[in-house]
Parts: sequence; C-alpha cells; structure tokens
Amino acid sequence: MTQGTTALIALAVGLVIGIGLCAILAWAYRSRARNVEATSTAVPQGTLDVLESMDDAACVLDASGLVLAVSHAATRLGINIGATLENSELRQLVRTVRSSGVSTTESMRLTRSRGGLDPRLVSARASVLGAQLILMIIRDVTEQERLDQVRRDFVANTSHELKTPVGAVTLLAEAIESASDDPAQVRVFAARISAEATRLAQLTGRIMSLSRLQAADGVADFDPVSVDEVVAASLEAHAVQADSASLELTRGGDRGVFVYGDAQILVEAVSNLIANAIVYSPKGSHIGVGVKIDDETVQIAVSDQGIGISETDRERIFERFYRADEARSRRTGGTGLGLSIVKHAIQRHGGEVRVWSRPGRGSTFTIVLPWIEAPAKEEPRKKSKKKRARKDSKGANTEHVRKGEHA
Repeated sequence: MTQGTTALIALAVGLVIGIGLCAILAWAYRSRARNVEATSTAVPQGTLDVLESMDDAACVLDASGLVLAVSHAATRLGINIGATLENSELRQLVRTVRSSGVSTTESMRLTRSRGGLDPRLVSARASVLGAQLILMIIRDVTEQERLDQVRRDFVANTSHELKTPVGAVTLLAEAIESASDDPAQVRVFAARISAEATRLAQLTGRIMSLSRLQAADGVADFDPVSVDEVVAASLEAHAVQADSASLELTRGGDRGVFVYGDAQILVEAVSNLIANAIVYSPKGSHIGVGVKIDDETVQIAVSDQGIGISETDRERIFERFYRADEARSRRTGGTGLGLSIVKHAIQRHGGEVRVWSRPGRGSTFTIVLPWIEAPAKEEPRKKSKKKRARKDSKGANTEHVRKGEHA
C-alpha cells in the first residue's frame, strides 16, 4: 500500500468520524432543547405580545394550574398572575385539554366568588401551548345573548300583538255575514271592525317608527327646532283626549328655547309622554308640560298625578311591548311601544330620558337634549328669555312641575 493510498484512507476515516461527531452533537442539542421545552414553564415572548394586544380575556397556565400570564381583560374576571382559576368549570376544562391534548371550547356562566360582578355568559377555549403550558381564551358573549333574546322577544311579541286585532277582525267579519239581515247588528260589528283596524294601523305604524329610529339612517337631516312649537303641537294633538278625560293640560317654563333635531320625531316623542300621562291619570287631575334650560341642556318634563310606577317596573318600562299595567294598557288600546319610541328618538338626538315616579303620587318623564342658540332672527328675544328664565328660576317659570322631580 502506497503512502498516498494510506493518506486517502485516513482522510476518509477522519471525515466519517467528524460527520458522526457532528450528528451526535446535533442530536444531543436537539434532545436537550426538547427536554428544556418539556420541563420549561417560561411563556414565549411572542405569546406575551399577543396577550398584550388581545381584547378578550386570555391566560397561560402551567401544569399545576398556576396562571403565568394574562391579557388586560382577564383581570376583570378575577384571573390574575400567580393565582389559580377560581371557577371550577374552567379548571375542569384545563384538565380535560391537558389529558387529551385536543383543543376544546365550552360555554358556561362565570361568577366571582369575591366581588360584585353579575354572572357572565362566556365561550371558553383551551389549547395546548407546550408540554407544560395551556392557553385559555375566554370570550364574553353576554351582550350577544341579550341581543338575541331581545330579537326573539320582539318577533314573538309582534306576532302576538298582531294576532289579536287580526283575529278579532276575522271573527267580526264572520259575525257580520251571519247577521246580514239585521242592520243594527251589522252597524255594531262594523264599528268594532273599524276600532280593531285602527288599533292594527296604530301598532304597525309604531313598529315602523321604531324600526326607522333604530336603523343606521333612521334620522338623516337635523335642523334648529323650536321647543315651543314642539310642545304646542303635542298639547294640541291631545287636547280633545284630555278634555274627554276631564284632565287639565298646562304648559310652563322657559320660552324661545331651541334644540337641534327633527321636529316631527320630537313632537312624536313628547306626544307619547303626554298620551301616557292621560291614560294613567285619574279624572280631574293635572298634567303639566314644562321646559327648563339647565346649563347647556334643555329639559322637557311631562308630569302627571296618576297611579305612578313601581321601582321594579321603572327598570323595564322602556322595553318594547312592556306594560306596567297590562289590563289598563290593553283597555285603552296601548301597544307597549310608546316609551321605547321615546327612548330611541331622544338617543338619536344625543339626549336621554329620565324618570321620577312614586306609586300613588304620579310620574315625571324628562327629556334632556343639548341646547343650541336660537336662529339669528330670533337671537335677541331668545337671549332675553333665557336670562329672565334663569333669574326667575323660583317663580312662574317652574309652575308646571313639582319641585325636584325632573331635575
């Protein structure tokens, strides 16, 4: 064997040994990395960055169930770093995912063992993040559930309310056919059909008004609106109804006041409050409509001396189709949509509706809207009225409402 051949064989053997050593080193490093990953509880920096930017509640837990990292929203559910999960259902979800290794999503209601949070409906998803880590994301779907329930209730209530007059019209039509040879009975049934048709038209009209107010383009054009004209139109529309019920309607407060909005919608809102006051007021009582400038807002208060509203009902009176007094409302043809229309109409104008009421003493509904300067041609008279109203706040300008009930 020549010297050159020996050198080549030695080079080949050295190369093979070098490759083997590199492979052994690479395997050792990979094994070490796997062992570190399998035993490490350090949260990757990328995961921390994601948690920092999340709107939903989320957390990372180790094998013992200890919380290692959280998003900002998680603290509102009582999930904090260094603690364990308070909720037993969440802990069970973590154990299930850790044993199966499969991501799992469950819906549940979360309550705090400490603190005053209301039960929240959530969708919780747990996933394996590493050999020792579990990632849990908790999405609050309470509001979505509420909206779905409102939608279902609206469809059910609308169907029920429409079914009553439609059914009545059908029965009365059959009665007319049976009494075709009795003109007196036909006239009676025809009058009742007319009343049911009016009720049906009122209900469908109010449903359309409510839908228009809730639509994104429900209120398009706003202009300066005279509150004097809004109040006058509302009172005039109910003058006959109030007179037939032996009720006195009065108007007081500041004059020459303007707001920015849709005059027709504002008249409908104030009219609904006056109509409610008439329905729930005893004969011979007084209903007052007052206007007051308070700082940069305008308050339009409708006060009555009626039966009042209980505290429980006050929390729900602005819901669609809700009636505080079911029997009286149906007897007077109420749809249960009036106050809901008022609320949405005023909200679309950037305002709010406040309620004061005591059972047996009456109620005061107050519409609060942003105040604006009067148009240029009425500016001098407007300013004079405003100054006099504020100067004489304890005099005739507040005669229309009981003190302190609408502020």
